[in-house]
This record gives sequence, C-alpha cells and structure tokens, in this order.
Amino acid sequence: MTQSTVITNIGTLVTNDPSLGDGPLGLVRDAALVMDGERIVYAGSAAGAPPADNGVDAGGRAVIPGFVDSHSHLVFAGDRTEEFNARMSGRPYTAGGIRTTVRATRTASNNVLDANLRHHLAEMRRQGTTTVETKSGYGLTVEDEARSLAVAAAHLEEVTYLGAHVVAPEFADDPAGYVALVTGPMLDACAPYARWVDVFCEKGAFDGDQARAILTAGIERGLIPRVHANQLSYGPGVQLAVELGAASADHLTHLTDTDVDALASGTTVATLLPGCEFSTRAVYPDARRLLDAGVTVALSTDCNPGSSFTSSMPFCVAVAVREMGMTPDEALWSATAGGAAALRRDDVGRLSPGARADVALLDAPSHVHLAYRPGVPLVAAVWAKGELVPAAVAFGD
Repeated sequence: MTQSTVITNIGTLVTNDPSLGDGPLGLVRDAALVMDGERIVYAGSAAGAPPADNGVDAGGRAVIPGFVDSHSHLVFAGDRTEEFNARMSGRPYTAGGIRTTVRATRTASNNVLDANLRHHLAEMRRQGTTTVETKSGYGLTVEDEARSLAVAAAHLEEVTYLGAHVVAPEFADDPAGYVALVTGPMLDACAPYARWVDVFCEKGAFDGDQARAILTAGIERGLIPRVHANQLSYGPGVQLAVELGAASADHLTHLTDTDVDALASGTTVATLLPGCEFSTRAVYPDARRLLDAGVTVALSTDCNPGSSFTSSMPFCVAVAVREMGMTPDEALWSATAGGAAALRRDDVGRLSPGARADVALLDAPSHVHLAYRPGVPLVAAVWAKGELVPAAVAFGD
C-alpha cells in the first residue's frame, strides 16, 4: 500500500505549471505539495491541501522540481587531471583528449564502469537531480560501446548511443570505415540498450554527410536523434538537427542567424552546457539571443572527465545567470522543464498533479538563491518517485 506525503509551510513552490501560479514557473507562495506513491496529486495553496499519511514542514523554504540533466557522459574510466591542469596553466598538452578516456574505458571492467557511474549519479541526486540522460562514446568498439550502454541501461531510462563521438583510433586513416561500423554492426549491438542516437558533428569529429548517415541509420532502428552541434565552430549540426527532427541540439556556442531561426521554427530544444565553457575557458553560448528568438532552451551539466567534470545542476544555473544572459527564473525552468522537453518527457520537470514526484527542497526561501548564492549546497532534501532519498544512497538503490 502506497503512502502519501504532504509538504506544508512552503515559502515558494515552483510548479512549472502557469495554470497553478504566477508566471512561467507557476509560482505559488504559502504553498503545499502532496505526493501519493510516485505521483504528485496536489500542488497549490496550503489552505486547499488534502490530508496525507505523512507530513513534512518546509519551514518557509522553497520547493522546486527535481533537476532534469539531459546531457552527460558518465560511463567512463580514468582521469584527465593533467590535461585540465595544463589547460588552466596555459601549457600545451598532447596526451590525446577523448582518446585518453577511450583507452582507460576499454581496459576497465564492467564493475569499475558501473561503480563510477553510480558514484556520479549519487553526486547528482544529492544536488537535486532526479532525471539523467547519459551516453556511450568512450568505447568506440562494438563490444565496448555495447557494454557501456548495458551498464547505463541498468540504472537509467534515458540512454544514448554515441558511437560517433570521435573516429576510433584504429580507423584514423579510414573514417569512412568507422562510419560503416557505427551504422552497421555497432548499431546492431547497441540499439537494444538505447533510446537515443547522437553524433558529434564538428571539425575533427564527423562532418555533415557523415552525421546524416549516422543519425539516419539510428532513426531507421527506432532511435531518436540528438546532436552535438556547433560547439567549436560554425557548421551544419544545427541545421541537420532541425531537419531530422532531433529532440535536442547541444552546445550551440557558434550560431548564425539562420541557425537561430531554424531552432525557433522547429521543435528541437537548444541544450546549453555552461560547465564546458567554464572548464575550457571558452566563449559561452548566448542564451539571451536564443530565448529572445523564442527557442526552447535546456541547461545541462555535460558531466564528463575531459571538458566539464561537474555533476552540479545548481552550479550550471548560477553560471548561466552570470555568464549567459539568463534570468534566475529562465535558468531554473531550463534546468527542469527545459531538460524534460529535451528528453521529450512531460512527467518530469514540473510539480503538478500527475507528474512524477521528483522534488527538491532548498535551504533557502526562493529558487533565486541558486544563482544568488553560487557554490553553496542549498539542496536540503530530495524525493525521487515520492521516496525521500538518504544522502548517502546511490542513484537507483
């Protein structure tokens, strides 16, 4: 028999449902929230809350939807501290970038990959993240990509096949042969574990024609496309994403007016990854430009061992507000409802009746404190599918 829980004395409740409260965030003050089993059954004024089996006093603090992290790379082994240190010290570094992680991942056991994944998922959950997408892409052989996805699928619903992260080192002189592998035997082995197919469409990775072939092959196998696009330079990634109906185009640091117009007229979500620019001292994407054009924007960590080794969505919210022209309201929406849109989910990223009971209680009176107090651990409690998450429990336990 399921138990219901009511959270009362909420100073500010973010529902992301404008029909329930003020503005796009659907803000309700002096609010209550009721969870019954895995679902939200009430969100609104405290006076109208139905009784429940259990009660939690929020003490005037804010309650928000659990963060939805729609872009991460968590199945890996090894460490790239030396690369980061060199980059931050202005020294050249030629140890291999992504290929360094590929070597470490290939030699790691499934148990090591699983433990590493669970460790970072636990970090995410303690910081209020309750929905996570993650990708393969550090194996780059049929066997290693398939086992990476199997490890991810044991813990997550949102799993992405990224055999097309970079060309595998064995195919350095035969990129066409690697594309054939990615669209053939590797796809056959990986498709059963994945919901999504992704490609890094960029100079030094895969060009527009190669990316089209990879995404089209994935679509034919029932996978939904998403694209690493326009991170390092202007290129065809955004246009290809919109043309193929990709759920999201991610990074988007270098955009033409035509790219912005295409995103505004299509259904592809623009997923911005401020941790990457922070960690590489690169130019930040212009979120203000996208928002003013009417593009749906998501925020995500891009958690990976090379270019964005953060698991913190609150950190990304703060950076997006400080560096990318977003308001605190826009950044929170993008880190919750925006992430849900990038995953084509309507059951997460909001706190309204029927939604999944994924909830974060902040040790602050307002969600604005996520940007106002950067770096401060403000997530006081997390409920995932209606269950209070002990701080030390790993994701999925």
